[in-house]
Amino acid sequence: MEDDAQCILVIIGATPEGKKELIGFTDGTRESAHDWRPLLLDLKRRGLAIAPELAVADGALSFWKALGEVWPKTREQRCWVHKTANVLNRLPKSQHVKAKRALQAIWMAETKTDADAAFDAFIESYEVKYDKAAECLRKDREALLAFYDFPAEHWKHLRTTNPIESTFATVRHRTIRSKGCLSNKTALALVFKLVDGAQKTWRKLDGHNQLPKIIQGVKFTDGLEVVVKPAAIQAQTAAA
Repeated sequence: MEDDAQCILVIIGATPEGKKELIGFTDGTRESAHDWRPLLLDLKRRGLAIAPELAVADGALSFWKALGEVWPKTREQRCWVHKTANVLNRLPKSQHVKAKRALQAIWMAETKTDADAAFDAFIESYEVKYDKAAECLRKDREALLAFYDFPAEHWKHLRTTNPIESTFATVRHRTIRSKGCLSNKTALALVFKLVDGAQKTWRKLDGHNQLPKIIQGVKFTDGLEVVVKPAAIQAQTAAA
């Protein structure tokens, strides 16, 4: 883009059939909340009447600020790829392999209880000598583990922003040679064309049959649906 502060703001959603689609796209200035807000409001105007249950993004405070203003009840899930990189950046390289393995033990845990235990173990291991790395992880605990309250089939889609990251890796490769030769308008059109073409190759969400349950408010714990017994059965069980 012409201005170094310019960036592309992108939102990907999924249809009830699990098909990923590009639903929001515009340019912005340093990912400011002022620029994110109109993009989110545009989704509402175009028919997104029900607030999203969960939003997945990196730690950019501007996005989360705008999201909280437009959809205050939407839960937050931080991207584990970005968080891992942020934590490792606060550690010496000699610690990277071990720390990365310890972080993976958190988000790959089968249950939230196990994830909490691995989370605590990481903090305890690093907070004395590497307090900045420990705090980087600690401050987003709730948002990093939100995915456990959703179907297990969705976890790999919720833990990272990979669809956007992998797509833009290709976009950067295609546009890097044109840097400095494109106007703001031309660059935006070029990037949109590339992303629009890329979405044709995106895989559907696993477990898309679970999406209606999420919309209906069905609860999940550790990736499994919480089955609520009818009151009559509960009373019989208690009497027995």
